[in-house]
Amino acid sequence: MEHLLRELAPQVLAALVRRGHPFAAAEDALQEALLEAWTSWPEAGTPASPRGWLVTVASRRLIDSTRSEVSRRRREEQLEAEPGPGPTEQSDDTLLLLFLCCHSSLSPSSAVALTLRAVGGLTTRQIAEAFLVPEATMAQRISRAKKMLEGARFGARGDLGLVLRVLYLIFNEGYTGSLDLGAEAIRLTRRLVAETRSAPEPLGLLALMLLHDARRPARFAADGSLVPLDRQDRSLWNTARIEEGVRLLQAALAQDQLGEYQAQAAVAALHDDAATAAETDWPQILSWYDELLAIHDTPAAALSRAVAVGEADGPQAGLRALEAVRPRLPAGHHRFHAVRGHLLERSGDTTGAAAAYAQAARLATNTAERDHLSRQAGRMRA
Repeated sequence: MEHLLRELAPQVLAALVRRGHPFAAAEDALQEALLEAWTSWPEAGTPASPRGWLVTVASRRLIDSTRSEVSRRRREEQLEAEPGPGPTEQSDDTLLLLFLCCHSSLSPSSAVALTLRAVGGLTTRQIAEAFLVPEATMAQRISRAKKMLEGARFGARGDLGLVLRVLYLIFNEGYTGSLDLGAEAIRLTRRLVAETRSAPEPLGLLALMLLHDARRPARFAADGSLVPLDRQDRSLWNTARIEEGVRLLQAALAQDQLGEYQAQAAVAALHDDAATAAETDWPQILSWYDELLAIHDTPAAALSRAVAVGEADGPQAGLRALEAVRPRLPAGHHRFHAVRGHLLERSGDTTGAAAAYAQAARLATNTAERDHLSRQAGRMRA
């Protein structure tokens, strides 16, 4: 029953918001309806239309909470006039709710939290643990996000790019606390793919997530230290996920509407396709980075391209490409120094590589990455 209620919750919330109820009030009513279902269904049995039952109960809670008798009658009349929900409405409403949670008025962190709460069906405590913040802090963040959405138009699809960006932010949080955010992002992106009828960029994002997630079993050593891609035990990679990711990527590329996530997925697929690090097709990867920069020119993509240049055309060429990126980066960007250390190491300059790795370690904010870079610096000094 828990799985069914979690699946229905975003659909019911979307239906209530679509009917004009404020987001915060609609979610409160939904929680009361879910609690009533949790206590009554085991004895009375699951209703023939669980979603309709939840919508009706939640709508009654909203009506009961209205003090004005005139408003009460108006809401009851609207409820009676509402047509019964159909399959199409369920799908569209969930998608519209996802767009609303990723509204442009929200900060990325607020959109991530609200999406996990309203669409993902996670508790505030689970989300707080995942982001390593107090539950009260996360509750305030979600509450502020709901208030910012009051008066926002519900009923038209928003910016798909914002939704994709929020889902990718969730995925990149990975596994923290007691919750696997990577798995949650994949689950939500699967839903988005289904509800956008396999549009190319949602397909590309799902492929990218699967191709990256396939390497997770080999990403950390037994002691918790980070294992770089070129040193991972590829026999630990999840081949089923790689095959699915490649299949989804091919379906996206066949639509001939190349986007940033498809290009990134193509790079990931080339890495996953190589039996060993030495067999990686770097010229092809460089070509895909050129495609990516033509679509979405970001400093992060330019940094990755510099690595590809260094592998395809030699470390000196890579260093020249890296220097061209420097003016676009904020001061103290640790990844710039990490890439520079890698390219200097490949060129044979161990002293310069040690200094670059050490500088990257000082600037890194992630503990595992900082420890890895410190070990790289120590290895160069040795």
